[in-house]
Amino acid sequence: MLTVKAKYALRAMLDLAHQAAAESGVRRPVFIADIAQRQDIPRRFLENILVELKRSGLVVSHRGKHGGYALARPPEEITFAEVIRISDGPLALAPCASRTAYKRCDDCPDEATCVLRHILIEVRDSTAAILERTTLASASKLPLDGLTGRASAICP
Repeated sequence: MLTVKAKYALRAMLDLAHQAAAESGVRRPVFIADIAQRQDIPRRFLENILVELKRSGLVVSHRGKHGGYALARPPEEITFAEVIRISDGPLALAPCASRTAYKRCDDCPDEATCVLRHILIEVRDSTAAILERTTLASASKLPLDGLTGRASAICP
C-alpha cells in the first residue's frame, strides 16, 4: 500500500511539475509554504520529504528571498516509480519478490515452488511497468472523466 509519505511526495512533485508547465518549462523555485497550502500537506512533513527528494537528486533547493524548491530534471524524465522508491523503498509487497531489496522469507520452505512468491513477482512486475512509464509530465495529461480533457495536475 502506498504510504502517506509517498502520496505527499508524488503530490509535491506534481505540484512542482505543474508550476514548471505554467512557466513554459522554466523550473522556478516554489516556496514550501505554497506547496503545503495548495496540496494540504503539513509543512514540516513536506520539508522532510523535500529534503529526502533533494538528497536523491530529484529536486534542487534555492536559498534566499526568491528561494524554494524546483525539479532537478524535466518532468518528462521523472517517473512515479522513482519517487515511490525514494519515499517508500521497494515496490514489491514482500522481500522475496523484490528486485532491489531481495531477502528470502524466513518461513518459506522452497522459493522455487512458492505460489505466493510467484504471484507477488507478477504483481511487482505489473506495478513497476506502470509506475516506470508514468512520468510527472504524462500524469498531468491523463484524461479523466468529469474534467476538461486533462487530469488535474494535483489531487487534493
